[in-house]
Amino acid sequence: MDLKKAIYLMVLSTMAFTGMNGLIKYLTHYNAYQLVFFRSLGSLFFTFGYLWRYKIPVFGTNKKLLIARAVIGATSMILFFLGIHYMSIGSAVALRYISPIFAAIFAILLLKESVRPVQWLFFAIAFAGVLVLKGFDNSIPVIGLVFILLASVFSGLVYIIIRRIGKTEHPVVIVNYFMCIATVIGGVVSIFYWETPGIIDTILLLSLGVFGFFGQLFMTKAFQLGETNVIAPLKYVEVVFAIIVGVGFLGETYTIWSFIGMAMIIGGLLINLWYKHKYT
Repeated sequence: MDLKKAIYLMVLSTMAFTGMNGLIKYLTHYNAYQLVFFRSLGSLFFTFGYLWRYKIPVFGTNKKLLIARAVIGATSMILFFLGIHYMSIGSAVALRYISPIFAAIFAILLLKESVRPVQWLFFAIAFAGVLVLKGFDNSIPVIGLVFILLASVFSGLVYIIIRRIGKTEHPVVIVNYFMCIATVIGGVVSIFYWETPGIIDTILLLSLGVFGFFGQLFMTKAFQLGETNVIAPLKYVEVVFAIIVGVGFLGETYTIWSFIGMAMIIGGLLINLWYKHKYT
């Protein structure tokens, strides 16, 4: 395994996703459905191009699971884009990362997997971070918190569906389904809220898909090259990058309680990740 290259690619991935989230926050004068439409449309150019270039069948084999993953993923994306309208990107990104808690619950209910009791303690620490973040950070309204938490629930369910799909489908086929359905859903619903962008905003809106695609591509390649227990924690660097972008470019402010809450969320999940690798 090429660990240095894997680390490099994961850092690039977090930077790409941070760029995407920063643009989403900057473009919040557009409705969330229009943002979803352009984010997905911008990625389709790359996903279809990749599938055509390597002659990979577009429709895959597990069509029902692929469609389910796409619909649920699109729902999660819409909810996240709605939530980010109401809070700083650092807080939104940190809150979204509690999705592994919901993934664990779905794994128990749907896959009959087990979670060790001590892991629930780690999840409790992470969820307590959510309560600290909301309870002491008055800049986070309840509606924004609800949107992000629901986005995390659906994101957790996406993890389970992807695990059911396994290695039977090419990763780009899975992403392509996701982007196609998200483009249709976002496009249809945004008709009722459409705001025609100028040239600059059109470029920025389409750039959402560029950042999103390369963020996903670099992350996938990083996991292919490096060990999960080394690479996965680097994903949480995205929160740090998001705070830097929020403060440096978007004029956001954070309280000490914001940082404590985010540290509890990330800390609880990192400890769980370490425990799973070492003892399960």
